[in-house]
Amino acid sequence: MKRRVTKAIFPVAGLGTRFLPATKSIPKEIMTLVDRPLIQYAIDEARAAGIKEFIFVTSRGKGALEDYFDHAHELESNLERAGKNKLLDILRETNMDSGAIAYIRQHKALGLGHAVWCARRLIGNEPFAVILPDDVIAAEKPCLQQMVEAHYETGGNVVAAMEVAPEKASSYGILDVNEDMGAMVSIKGMVEKPKADAAPSNLAVIGRYILTPRVLQNLNRMKSGAGGEIQLTDAIAEEIRKSRNVFGYRFRGQRFDCGSKAGFLQATVAFGLAREELREEFQNFLISMTAIQKAAE
Repeated sequence: MKRRVTKAIFPVAGLGTRFLPATKSIPKEIMTLVDRPLIQYAIDEARAAGIKEFIFVTSRGKGALEDYFDHAHELESNLERAGKNKLLDILRETNMDSGAIAYIRQHKALGLGHAVWCARRLIGNEPFAVILPDDVIAAEKPCLQQMVEAHYETGGNVVAAMEVAPEKASSYGILDVNEDMGAMVSIKGMVEKPKADAAPSNLAVIGRYILTPRVLQNLNRMKSGAGGEIQLTDAIAEEIRKSRNVFGYRFRGQRFDCGSKAGFLQATVAFGLAREELREEFQNFLISMTAIQKAAE
């Protein structure tokens, strides 16, 4: 019997040093893309995929992240009295039911694999998702929902994959493909951050995973890998060697790396233009800026 994926881990313990000084006082995950924080995009995607239990792996200084999902009773009352029902609906969408969300502390920054391992007791013996909020994906059908549907057909582990330029391979975990079946590829290996001339393919793993409990068992035995950290990629690679039940999934959508300043700005433009109430004014501004740049040249 295939089990539904109802639990998701959100590794959010990072310090966000690439966005200093903004992240001196607020968690990176609370930084807003148009008018919603990054973490809200991840939560909305998880909800669309049927996730019911949300596990945040946090660290010291993430109190604002926890507060964000709490009920703001005074603000809700003020909006209700003022008759601002649309704003009230938007606010209530950010609330999480009691017991739906849990917070686990990662006391040492030992890598993504270690962050996932920290949540092992809350996962138990069930398949689970891992979502990295830095990766924001614009898609007609949310990426994780696509992956959950693929997982239900194939079973096993599913990692989101996209094609990258060879010179970018050293920034990703790269798939060694066994068989290319279109949207799905079976995998015979994974290499974490290989040099361009050593990459087995141009298919890179990005921040969406559906994993079986055996990956957690592999993490129990993991030693430090690339960068001196415990790599989730290594635990998945071990599962490939043991059972060959790991698949890459070419999702339909556009991924933005909001862990980088350039990626965050690109996402802001894309999501801003996608909003009907902002599109015309924002587009006109971008056109005028481009014209000014060309004139200056």
